[in-house]
Amino acid sequence: MRAESSCVLFPDVFLVHGMDPGTWRRLQQVLGALFLAIGLWAWGEKGVLSNISALTDLGGLDPVWLFVVVGGIMSVLGFAGCIGALRENTFLLKFFSVFLGLIFFLELATGILAFVFKDWIRDQLNLFINNNVKAYRDDIDLQNLIDFAQEYWSCCGARGPNDWNLNIYFNCTDVNPSRERCGVPFSCCVRDPVEDVLNTQCGYDVRLKLELEQQGFIHTKGCVGQFEKWLQDNLIIVAGIFVGIALLQIFGICLAQNLVSDIKAVKANWIKHDDGYRLLK
Repeated sequence: MRAESSCVLFPDVFLVHGMDPGTWRRLQQVLGALFLAIGLWAWGEKGVLSNISALTDLGGLDPVWLFVVVGGIMSVLGFAGCIGALRENTFLLKFFSVFLGLIFFLELATGILAFVFKDWIRDQLNLFINNNVKAYRDDIDLQNLIDFAQEYWSCCGARGPNDWNLNIYFNCTDVNPSRERCGVPFSCCVRDPVEDVLNTQCGYDVRLKLELEQQGFIHTKGCVGQFEKWLQDNLIIVAGIFVGIALLQIFGICLAQNLVSDIKAVKANWIKHDDGYRLLK
């Protein structure tokens, strides 16, 4: 007894014309494992796997978590969807639907809460960024992520450059022996377009200057405000991406449930005997 099934739970309309379905199936299965492998490799390089307590020692966000979580979820969904379809296992297909449904409703709830509690979300984002500012020198991946964000959004700190007082290397206290005292990371600096070589010391002592003078050397706007402005400027694109992801999730749930119904309909026409299944007459 076999029902028509495939590892791909999305119809051929989503496949590139002429693409071998087997190639798409392999891509689906490998992608989640690849993300997970990259995350575990990165942790191995940083010695986290040999010292699990290092996961909690970092005060800020370890970007590797994104690879591990996304890769883990994709691997679980890929296994349940593919094996459930190939083996006509209704339990795995239902698990796929429920898991995907939970992710969809979590995304929906997050979006609604973010819209309703804007001020609270803004405060939490400020707190989150400042916690990562404190841990800036503790993890190279976190450091690169903060530098990328500050350069991309032309910002410095959560609310402004003075947020870097939270970091032990950049604070302006008299007991701070660091050469970076009263400075900011190079990613806060206003880049000179004619400069070929990156000046990583451009933020040294810059917060000893008056605020008006600082504007000529560093970005003085906070990253939270710049991120909000970026969202407003790209609202249609961002909304389109989220709607597209949501539609794919809903479509996947519907197709999985449809496959479950087809399997049950086929099974209803067969009766089990000691020597196997026989078609009902």
